[in-house]
Amino acid sequence: MKTLMALLAGLLFGLGLILSGMTDPSKVLGFLDLSGNWDPSLALVMGGALLVGSVAFPFLLKRPKSILGDALRLPTATQIDRRLVLGGLTFGVGWGLAGYCPGPSLASLAQGGIKPLLFFVAMLAGMALFELFEHIKAKSADRLA
Repeated sequence: MKTLMALLAGLLFGLGLILSGMTDPSKVLGFLDLSGNWDPSLALVMGGALLVGSVAFPFLLKRPKSILGDALRLPTATQIDRRLVLGGLTFGVGWGLAGYCPGPSLASLAQGGIKPLLFFVAMLAGMALFELFEHIKAKSADRLA
């Protein structure tokens, strides 16, 4: 049941991205082009997501578990640190260069084409590099302890 719900939520999210045009990198790049031909449609999509989230989140916070019975794991970090800033900057630069972020890149794979495939492969490579660096860092911390 959990897998089915995850699949349905993912399909709904992907369909929303496709219908809103957010799988088109030119829409994202148009939103980021503040001094040229600015396209506000991404801001409207983000505003809609914030509206839905602001209504749903108070209900979520009152629940001890998810609707399917899993534990709710909300972020606990409260500090803005170097790692968060560098991660955000890296994400933003990649988003600005490619016009894709993870969700729309997955939805774009369903539509075909080489650009979303290349972005997806590069995204997976970046994730693998992160895991490799974390593994190396953990091993060196273990040696020092």
